[in-house]
Order: sequence, then structure tokens, then C-alpha cells
Amino acid sequence: MEIFRGRRLWIEKTAIPLPNGITREKVIVHPGNAVAIFPIDGDRCKLLKQYRYAVGQYIYEAPAGTMEEGEAPLETAHRELIEETGFRAKTIVPKGFIYTTPGFTDEKIFLFLARDLSPSDEYCKDEDEVIEVVDVATCDIAGMIRDGTICDAKTICLAYRCLGDGQ
Repeated sequence: MEIFRGRRLWIEKTAIPLPNGITREKVIVHPGNAVAIFPIDGDRCKLLKQYRYAVGQYIYEAPAGTMEEGEAPLETAHRELIEETGFRAKTIVPKGFIYTTPGFTDEKIFLFLARDLSPSDEYCKDEDEVIEVVDVATCDIAGMIRDGTICDAKTICLAYRCLGDGQ
């Protein structure tokens, strides 16, 4: 049974047969899939300092965005990188995907590493986005994760997948 349908997500309540033979009513949030991009330019990367109203503060995160209907993850990555940072990448490499919160949502975020950046004249952030593009030394990323400066889960996963745990 559909509980809510919005522009970007819908919520349903449904009976789910579990592998142990029990059936339970569950609520599932379907926000659609998304991408997140780790843009590296030499020994620096571009992060966003973005205001997130749900947590009421600015957080540091990788550029990311929702896939449009019929859009492939790589296509979305190219589009979102330009829209959010004003840079395009000559090279974008897939780094797998993550489930964000599989206890209640089927959202999948496809992860990408972007290199060979150049400015784009197509920069056009959404009007409801309060974003500042920040250049960060890649060697500082692990410390920013350890001290809590970077607390966004997708960005932490991306850093691990793109930089490894030794950076």
C-alpha cells in the first residue's frame, strides 16, 4: 500500500516474506538511485560544504545527485559533477555502489572517481542548494574523517574506495 508519493521518492507499507518463513509488515522508502563522485585534481580533491536542512548544519561531502528517469549512472556522474562543482572530468572510473540504509530503504548510490578536471561553463546548481566548493588536499581526507569533519557516510565510503585506507 502506497503511503506517500513525492517528486523524488515514494513510501510503501507492504507484507514481506522473510527467508525464515515469517511474513512481516514493513515500511520501505524508495528514493530512487543516486551517484556520488570523488573529484581529484592532482594532489587535491573537490568537496562540497553544503547546508543540509535535515541535520540543520553544513557538512562536507562529495558531489552527488539523483539519477533521472532512464539515465545511466555514468551519465548522471558526469552531469552532477558539472552541476555541483562547475568542473567536468575527462576520466570517470566506477568504484562500485553502496546501499545507504538497507534497514528501510532500497536506495543505491553508485560511486565514481573523477580525474583530469577542467572548468565547465555549464555550472548550474539547484536554487535550493546552499553549496560552497572546497579544495582539500587528498592527504588531509583521512584526518578529516577521523576527527569528524567529514561525517557523511557516502563521502567516507568514496574516500576509502578511491584513496584506500592509507591516505
